[in-house]
Amino acid sequence: MRLVLALVATMLTTTMLFAQQAGVGSKAPAPVAEQGTVETLPDALLERAAALRDTALADNQAYAIVRSLTVEVGPRLAGSEGDRAAVAWALTKLKALGLANVRTMPVDVPHWDRGDIEIEITEPFPQQLTGVALGGSVGTASTGLTAPVIGFENLEALKNAPASQVAGHIVYIGDRMVRAQDGGGYATAVTKRFEGPAVAADKGARALLIRSVGTSKNRLAHTGSARYQEMNPRIPAVALTNPDADMLEAQLESGHPVSVQLVLSARMLPARRSANVIAEVPGSTESEEIVLLAAHLDSWDLGTGAIDDGAGVAIVTEVARLIAQLPEPPRRTIRVLLAANEEFGLSGARAYAAAFEKALDKHVIGLEADLGAGRIYQLESRVLDQDLPLVYAMHRVLMPLGVTLGGNRAGGGADLSPMRKLGMPVLAPRQDASEYFDFHHTANDTLDKIDREDLAQNVAVYAALTLLAAEMPERFATRPAEPPPD
Repeated sequence: MRLVLALVATMLTTTMLFAQQAGVGSKAPAPVAEQGTVETLPDALLERAAALRDTALADNQAYAIVRSLTVEVGPRLAGSEGDRAAVAWALTKLKALGLANVRTMPVDVPHWDRGDIEIEITEPFPQQLTGVALGGSVGTASTGLTAPVIGFENLEALKNAPASQVAGHIVYIGDRMVRAQDGGGYATAVTKRFEGPAVAADKGARALLIRSVGTSKNRLAHTGSARYQEMNPRIPAVALTNPDADMLEAQLESGHPVSVQLVLSARMLPARRSANVIAEVPGSTESEEIVLLAAHLDSWDLGTGAIDDGAGVAIVTEVARLIAQLPEPPRRTIRVLLAANEEFGLSGARAYAAAFEKALDKHVIGLEADLGAGRIYQLESRVLDQDLPLVYAMHRVLMPLGVTLGGNRAGGGADLSPMRKLGMPVLAPRQDASEYFDFHHTANDTLDKIDREDLAQNVAVYAALTLLAAEMPERFATRPAEPPPD
């Protein structure tokens, strides 16, 4: 259980990467034309990258890959049978696509069973509610629990409330997520999901209800990891759909006392063995240097994990396949990392960083795909200032795709965060997340949400950047390790 709690606790920091990835607080560089750096990469290399870009736009297998994963495997919750099936699928698929050195890296992951849920307002106006357990939640007794509800506008209001006001109640936290192209509303809204259970339990609450961390108007709730403090009580934690949160808030505003009955059979089970799946396009003259392409293989259990992160799996896999088919191998090795258990604690990402920390200087750059398949509208980075001219030059190839140039404070993605914090440079193509959080972590995360043309544009952007990073005469320098957060 301590391992599970530690893994779940890591998710708050990594989820806050959305703010960095969105460029919050970062200053975009001046337009490329003003930098005087457009000759950094050879024209011949830029032309090759443009040709690969156009090939990816016209004919790629990314949609077939994500279709195969969602149809043949489906949901892939860490520790589940679907998780095991996904690892087997990835080994078979990567080999069939012609990639080399296909292998697994064993990783221990938590195993949680969602169980069943029944939830209803019992007074003043009885109503059935629709919600889902948050990842890692404990259950109720088999007979359930009934308690008065106390509502808070946001997590900060709960933190400021006296324990005497909260004790014995079911706590409800509203705080509606704001829709944004960069997904920046997620980093703000998700704190109630991570910290809420521990804060409410510490004040004596019997359970926690939150408004879903998502932008959907449908009656489909958004799950995601919750966090408990090891020394504090653990209470059931549930996300309500946005319409059901509206209903509960309306009853709380009626002036009448509100009570809710909750029956939940969620439970933690013993940890299980899963694996990262790794494959490569071997380099030629500098094969020891690595361009790392990451996505996560696991998913939540409500949908089929198409946008989170089947799309990312398809993008990075197809990029590697396209480059492997070129007449000549790239100068540097391109490595695909399909990471285990991103959703429930970054088990795979941390295992990779632990295994390759001593080879950090060999990791030239990292790119991650984990924000669905919306069209890429901006390129961000996190490199040394001295290497920004390389980013500006690479961006030239993306301009015909409508990609602008962003700042140099990118998070790079959760599965790259352990390596990035050690000092690995990252490039971060920014996908349009305007609709992503309508489906994220819900039963609506299914294949039909992926637009083929948008997915192809993603592959084209990632392919061009990957080829340039693997072939450029100069390489990105390793960055200093990042200090731990305060």
